[in-house]
Amino acid sequence: MPRGSSPIVRRQRLGVELRRLREVAGLTGEQVVERVGWAAKSKLSRLENGRSRPDLADVLDLLDLYRVRGRDREQLVAIARDAGNTRAWLRAYPVMTQRQRGYAELEAGSARIREYGLGVVPGLLQTPDYARVRILSSWSLSAGVSAPVPAQRPAIGPVAEPPAPQEPETEVAARLARQAILTRAPDPPRYEAILDEQALTGRGAPDEVRDAQLVHLADLALLPNVTIRVLPRTATVGRHFVPYTGFSIYHFPDPGDPETVAVETLARELVLTDRNSVDRYATVFGWLTDAALDPIRSRSWISARIEDSRRK
Repeated sequence: MPRGSSPIVRRQRLGVELRRLREVAGLTGEQVVERVGWAAKSKLSRLENGRSRPDLADVLDLLDLYRVRGRDREQLVAIARDAGNTRAWLRAYPVMTQRQRGYAELEAGSARIREYGLGVVPGLLQTPDYARVRILSSWSLSAGVSAPVPAQRPAIGPVAEPPAPQEPETEVAARLARQAILTRAPDPPRYEAILDEQALTGRGAPDEVRDAQLVHLADLALLPNVTIRVLPRTATVGRHFVPYTGFSIYHFPDPGDPETVAVETLARELVLTDRNSVDRYATVFGWLTDAALDPIRSRSWISARIEDSRRK
C-alpha cells in the first residue's frame, strides 16, 4: 500500500509556492512564459493552479528564473518529484480507475481522515456488495462523473471531457483496494466517520446488503485507528444546521501540505484547499461530532440494529 505524500496535494502545494515566488519576483504570467520560452501560455497557469502533473525540467526553469537556491530549491524539487510521481504511486495498487484515483491519492498520503456520510456509507467503509449497489445505482450517469479536480475555489458545472466509465467490477475492485489504508502497517491514518442514520437504515441498499454492511461497520469500529459515530435522525446539528452533502477532510503529515476537503456531487467531485472553505467544513464536522452518539453508544446502536435484523 502506498505511503507518503499525496501527488494531488503536492501539485497544489507546488502551485502555491510557484505563484508566491513569481509574485515576489514582480513578474506577470506573460513575462514568465516569455522569459522561459514556453510555447503554451496556459502551462504556467496549470502549474500554479495545481491542475497538471509537473515536468521537473519546467519547474527547474522557473526556479532558475526566480533565483531560488539552497535548501528552498531542494525542497521545491522534492515536492515537484512527489507531484509528478503518479505512475510510480499507482503501481502500488492492484487496480485503480481514473474515477477513483483522485480519492486514492488523497487517502494514501493522509495522516488523518474525517468523513461524513449523509445518505450512504463512505467508500472506505463499504462491503463489496454495498459498493457494487452504489456503483450500479448511478451507472447510467457515470459518463458525466470524473475523478476529483483540484480547485482553489469551488468549481461549478460539469467536467469537460470526462473519462469513459469503467466496468462495474473494476470499480468495485478499485474501491476495495483503497480500503487497505485503514489496516496498513505501519502508521495507518486516523480515520473518523460520522454516519447519518439514514445512511444505515434508508434506501441506500437492499435489506440483506445493508445488514451485512452493519456487521462490517461493527468489525471496523474495533480497529484502534478507526472511530465511527452514528448521527440519529432526531439529533440537532448546531443551530438546526442541515448539511448539504457528505464530505471528506484530509490532513497530511507535512504541515506545508494544505488540509483538503473533497465533496462529491452529482456532476463532479470537488477538491477544495483554500483555508476559508476548509475551515467551514471543519466547523460543520465539529457540529456533527457534538450531535452524534459517542463511539461506544454508536457501536451499541449498530449492534442493536444487527440483532433486530437477525430476529426478522
